[in-house]
Amino acid sequence: MPVISVFGGIKITMFYSDHNPPHFHAEYAGHKALIDIQRGYVIQGALPARQLKYVLAWGEMHKDELMQNWELAKAAAPLNKIVPLM
Repeated sequence: MPVISVFGGIKITMFYSDHNPPHFHAEYAGHKALIDIQRGYVIQGALPARQLKYVLAWGEMHKDELMQNWELAKAAAPLNKIVPLM
């Protein structure tokens, strides 16, 4: 599972050949969440409130890049790193 960004102790990853809807994975201190890229909400799991706020803001700022990575992942191509929030 490629890491595409790390900030504030939060690791953002994306799986190759993952299921729809387009999403990314966020991990922080043992907490995990799947975040819908286009709608900006938690599909599954949970993060502490502050970290979730950071992840959702970052996701909104990088929506186009995340969707590009989603398409690359579907094609089993290398993913691009995305600038961290902090």
